Amino acid sequence: MVVIQVYVSKNFIDDVLIDGGFGVNINIENLIIQLGLSIPNPMFYNMCMENQIIAKPLNLVKDLKIFVHEIPYTITFIVININVLHFNYLMLLRCPWLKDAKISHD
Repeated sequence: MVVIQVYVSKNFIDDVLIDGGFGVNINIENLIIQLGLSIPNPMFYNMCMENQIIAKPLNLVKDLKIFVHEIPYTITFIVININVLHFNYLMLLRCPWLKDAKISHD
């Protein structure tokens, strides 16, 4: 697994997971609250996670500006409750972000 540090809303977030196989960008509810961000867009569907747990996303945060090595990226995140999924990371960035950042990994 590849982890990086991300800067968002005047905060550094350590151990952000980069996952080339995952289909969505994920942020946990506690982090969104800590960052003082609002979560305005409710979700009306379920997600099947990689470990086969069915999760109901709480909300969608659109166009959140993050910085990786001082390079800005605008990302849309699905917000989940960490207690339901036993998720060990505060944030997960999916494959298309890698392409936009022109990063390759093996």
